[in-house]
Amino acid sequence: MNLFQAAVLGVVQGLTEFLPVSSTAHLRIVPALAGWADPGAAFTAVVQLGTMVAILVYFWREIVHITVAWFRGLGDKSIRPTLEYRMGWYVIFATIPISVLGLAFSHQIENGARNLWLIASALIVLGLVLLLAERLGTHKRDEEEITLRDGLVVGLAQAAALVPGVSRSGATITAGLFVGLKREAAARFSFLLSIPAVVLSGLYELRKVGEPGGPSAGATVLAAVLAFVVGLASIHWLLRYLTRHSTGIFVGYRVLLGAVLIGLLTTGTVLAT
Repeated sequence: MNLFQAAVLGVVQGLTEFLPVSSTAHLRIVPALAGWADPGAAFTAVVQLGTMVAILVYFWREIVHITVAWFRGLGDKSIRPTLEYRMGWYVIFATIPISVLGLAFSHQIENGARNLWLIASALIVLGLVLLLAERLGTHKRDEEEITLRDGLVVGLAQAAALVPGVSRSGATITAGLFVGLKREAAARFSFLLSIPAVVLSGLYELRKVGEPGGPSAGATVLAAVLAFVVGLASIHWLLRYLTRHSTGIFVGYRVLLGAVLIGLLTTGTVLAT
C-alpha cells in the first residue's frame, strides 16, 4: 500500500464509520474496484482508532461525566439513579457480546468473512432491516429513557457488525430504533457504545502493523489521521441530519451498492476474494 492509497482509504473510513453503511465494507470494496490489494482486517481495525479518537473529542464532556459518575456511583448510592452512572454500565454490558464473539471468530473475520458476496448480501439485508426499524419504531424516547434492556439489545446487535457489510453503527442504530429511540438518540447511544469495542479491536490488531506483506506503519498512521479529521465532520453532519430526516437515504444507498456489487461479481468484473 502506498501513501496515496492509504490517504484514500483513510478518507473513506472517516466518511463511512459513523454512517449506517459499513466502513469495513467500503474499505474492502474501494480497493477491489480500484484494483488494489485488500488492506486486510488488521489495517481496518487500526485505522478505526482514528475515527474513535474523533468520538472521544466530539463527546469528551459526556464521556468524562459518564466515567466520573460510574466510579462515584460504585460507592455512593445517591449517584446510581443518574443517566451517567447507568450509561457506564450499559456500555460495559453492551460490549461483552462483541468482545467474546470477536475473539472466538477472529480467524473467520480476518479471512473468509471478507468475501465480497457476503458483504454485498449483508449490505442489502441490513438495509432492509433498517427500513423495517424506521417503519416500526416509535421514535419517541430520548437518551434519558434508555434502560439496561435497551443497552443489552443494542449490544447484541453490535456483535452482528463482526460480519463485514453489516455496519456497527447501522446495526446499533437499527436496534435503537426498534426499541423506540429517537433517531438522534439512537445515533448518540451507538457512538458511545462503539468506544470500548473499537478500541479493543484496534489495539488487538495493532501488533500486526508493519508486518511483511501488510501496510507499513507510515501508511497506517496517515490513514488513521485522515480518518480522524473526516470522522469529526461526519459525526457532526449525521447528528444534525437525523434531527430532521429519516435513515431512508442510507437504506437506499445500501441496497443499491449491494445490488451493484452483486452485478460486478456476477460478471466477473471484480473477484469475491
